[in-house]
Amino acid sequence: MIADASQMKALYDANGYLTAIPVLDKNELDLARKEYEKLEEKFGKEYTQYSLHNIHMQYEWVMNLTVHPNLLKAITAVLGPDVILLDSRFICKYSSSDVPHKENTAPYVAWHQDIKYWGFEGGPVASVWLAFDDVDSENGVLQVIPGSHKQGILEHRNAVVPGNMLTANQEIPSHLVQVEDAVECPLKAGEMSVHDGLTVHFSEPNMSNRRRCGFVIRYVPTCAYPVEDPDRPRTFPATVLVAGKDEFQNFQNHSPNFFSNKF
Repeated sequence: MIADASQMKALYDANGYLTAIPVLDKNELDLARKEYEKLEEKFGKEYTQYSLHNIHMQYEWVMNLTVHPNLLKAITAVLGPDVILLDSRFICKYSSSDVPHKENTAPYVAWHQDIKYWGFEGGPVASVWLAFDDVDSENGVLQVIPGSHKQGILEHRNAVVPGNMLTANQEIPSHLVQVEDAVECPLKAGEMSVHDGLTVHFSEPNMSNRRRCGFVIRYVPTCAYPVEDPDRPRTFPATVLVAGKDEFQNFQNHSPNFFSNKF
């Protein structure tokens, strides 16, 4: 466990990611899993594997995850004290016995950089994966290229292999990815990883008989601002100030009613 904020910042700046950061205790994890299972029952697993987008606006328990003290400790260490929640999404790779793979194609996430898709400038984006299940090489662990955040935005193209879970179906061409340098980020349930928006990363299909469910949350410093870019069309209907003060007011604070008195 990395306890010191300055150490977190130094490692993050050097490598473009942090991993195995404890966030949820056993009781918090059990509660989050039970609430997620209610969503599985309500919407069905085919829907919940990728379509639970920005539901921190609807469910207080989800919003509470985004501002968990252990999580924000790491986020403010790498982004600074003034932070906006930009977007959130559950991503759940089910085993094929739970959700049959369409056309015998196992879902995966191609090599990419998060910031390629986000229409803003003026600051970095930090992407969190908060694990609801143990994550390892068998069920589609996150893989990152350390230091790749220093390369700038790389070329992306349409993915060649079917099954890519990315909405834009984009990937970085293989000749631009130093796969031999890839590092796995295994997590225990309740832990999180966080990576810079420029960090090149990827995850393979879940080939195990276990679920691989996580909550993806993206944060930016308040100095960031939205831009209209046809190559990165994006609206921000769920932004919330989650730490510090917003002196810039570049994003509207869409704080849900049950959270409006927090800041």
